[in-house]
Amino acid sequence: MRRFCIISYDVVDSKRRTKLYKLLQNWGDRIQYSVFCCQLNPRERLQLTNAMKEILHATEDQAFLVDAGRVEGENPMPQLTYLGRIWKPDARTQVV
Repeated sequence: MRRFCIISYDVVDSKRRTKLYKLLQNWGDRIQYSVFCCQLNPRERLQLTNAMKEILHATEDQAFLVDAGRVEGENPMPQLTYLGRIWKPDARTQVV
């Protein structure tokens, strides 16, 4: 079952920050400067988390992952509250 995962990060080093940005860009949509929304199944979430751990420095950097609910329907949208401009995700399909 695919679920929305909101990922926010604060990375001190520019090189690591760029690596993390490029990694997350392959997994989801950037919704704010350092915030991504990904549609992941449990295996993908584990793969992404492990890849992020390889980039992040444990005592200097921080990443925050939030489960934002199930992905449902043809044009899924996470249940989030927006103030200002609303982000609308692109439709994504799972490749088997």
